[in-house]
Amino acid sequence: MRVLFLCTGNSARSQMAEGWLRHLSAGRVHVYSAGTEPRGLDPLAVRVMAERGVDISGQRSKPVSEFQGQAFDYVVTVCDRARQTCPSFPGAQTLHWDLPDPVEVQGPEEQRLRAFRSVRDELESRIRALLRFLE
Repeated sequence: MRVLFLCTGNSARSQMAEGWLRHLSAGRVHVYSAGTEPRGLDPLAVRVMAERGVDISGQRSKPVSEFQGQAFDYVVTVCDRARQTCPSFPGAQTLHWDLPDPVEVQGPEEQRLRAFRSVRDELESRIRALLRFLE
């Protein structure tokens, strides 16, 4: 099973989704993430995932072009912009989860952390449901 998560910046949402699926599937699923305009892994995404025992610090932000021509069972877009600009992956089932971008939240660090934690927890819930569906 191969799954690709896509968002615009590949800095938070898709990175956290990649980490969750890898962690929760215990390696049974080959999981990747990419962005239409990669911006680098956000340190707050790394921090909030570590709070839940998931280490994504070794992941890197990648352009979607790195995966063109590869076969995937599922391609999951986690924002509307990525959905609109996502290249075609023939044969892949597509899912769309429009989640707010925590990177865009401004304000004190605690406010920003709340936004990252909210998205992290929503992704965990959706990925647990996806795994139940796949099994």
